[in-house]
Amino acid sequence: MIELSGAVAVEAIDERTRDRPDPEHAAAGVGSVAAHYGDPLREQRQAATDVALVDRSHRGVLAVPGEERAGWLHTLTSQHLATIAAGEGSELLVLSPHGHIEQHAMVAEDGTTTWLDTEPGDAAGLLDYLLKMRFFTRVDPADVTAQWALLSLVGPRAAAAAAALGVADLAAPDLVEVPASKFAAGSVPARPTSRYDVSQLPGGGWARRVRLGVDLLVPRGRIDEVAGTLREAGVPAAGLWAYEALRVAARIPRVGRDTDHRTIPAEVDLVGPAVHLEKGCYRGQETVARVHNLGRPPRRLVLLHLDGSASDRLPESGTPVTTAGRSVGFVGSAVQHFELGPIALAVLKRNVADDAPLLVGEVAAAIE
Repeated sequence: MIELSGAVAVEAIDERTRDRPDPEHAAAGVGSVAAHYGDPLREQRQAATDVALVDRSHRGVLAVPGEERAGWLHTLTSQHLATIAAGEGSELLVLSPHGHIEQHAMVAEDGTTTWLDTEPGDAAGLLDYLLKMRFFTRVDPADVTAQWALLSLVGPRAAAAAAALGVADLAAPDLVEVPASKFAAGSVPARPTSRYDVSQLPGGGWARRVRLGVDLLVPRGRIDEVAGTLREAGVPAAGLWAYEALRVAARIPRVGRDTDHRTIPAEVDLVGPAVHLEKGCYRGQETVARVHNLGRPPRRLVLLHLDGSASDRLPESGTPVTTAGRSVGFVGSAVQHFELGPIALAVLKRNVADDAPLLVGEVAAAIE
């Protein structure tokens, strides 16, 4: 955790939180992250309007070296990675045979190694799958969470702030538009559907431009150095609560928080950034293609506005959403936004009307 006065660790607030290292990583010295540094809404406003540094070092990190890594990951995941080049990043999904989301990872390619960072506690499962699928391929995936950490510069000035670390001119994210159902062959270019600029950090590590700002993948021994350099450049720290509030407002889902065991990519808006619709066969591809061609996923991701007068507690992930006494979905991430008030991402049945009166537990809610 970035050591600053007033830091409040996530598990000090809720020991059930998913936002903590798994036991294996904690035993290896991977520490906690800060929920906030004393003033959550001020930190959030700073990140939303300018720039702030968020410690996300609880995320799992895998390194995949080996000369056949690109083609191998291309065949195993939902993303087009066969031609990914040094200095490019993306994101990918691992799906079940029936097309349900099992894993999500962000990608950074440096020319010798493909780096994957994933949800806290998910690195072991992703590594286990990759090792089982290695066969005789020249790749050597490993869990390097104990050695590498992710920090995030969040906000409209994130790319400019990265210049303090010696990184300049990071291009904005390049996302391919999702084609309409029953699209013509060749509509999706043979490249990652999300392309994030990646640049080397002087002294070790990588910077990756993403939708909410710039991710910094650094050796754990450099966390304090990087944070100190940014602090001297006028970039304050913000807690994970600030990051999560901006993520929810931007409708960016987290696998495991905003999904359940039945979720497919089209239900949570992950076909665009993490799924290539013309890359060929991979596990779960048939479901992805069928749902997209029909144009009718059974559920959809929505942003809910919650009645803040009914309770001062935010609903837990998994809380049922009902209308007229009938369950129509569940809440994922619920946050207190500095402008919007209490909001949440939810996955609802596709036929729920936008103006339907909803309850999250006992709290009234409305779809934005």
